[in-house]
Amino acid sequence: MLLYAIVVFLIAAVGGVFMAHRILNGQLAPWAVSLIHLALGAAGLVLVLIAAIAGEGGFLGWLTLATLLVAALGGFWLASIHLRKQVASSGIVILHACLGITGVLFLIGTAFLFAEMTTSMTADPNALAR
Repeated sequence: MLLYAIVVFLIAAVGGVFMAHRILNGQLAPWAVSLIHLALGAAGLVLVLIAAIAGEGGFLGWLTLATLLVAALGGFWLASIHLRKQVASSGIVILHACLGITGVLFLIGTAFLFAEMTTSMTADPNALAR
């Protein structure tokens, strides 16, 4: 589940980079790209939520979810600015991007660290005791 979320968020990031470039150059982002970015981000959040509820990643899974939720709230704030036909300040855009990048890095770490821990414990139940 976490690997699917990684793919979804990385695709969303492509649209995010495009929109950030436009906004940082003083232009409004295209609504179509914004809506696709929103849909992919929401799908990724649902995947991370399902994985966290299923116990994937343990505490790191929940930390990842929390970080990505805060990034999503920033995205809603950016969308509200866009709805008023205003260009968001670069600080808000950069903060949203940094939170999203941090969340995806947590997600990648959680997916691969958790997979390694699970494999180690399956192969040798006493692996964590060493």
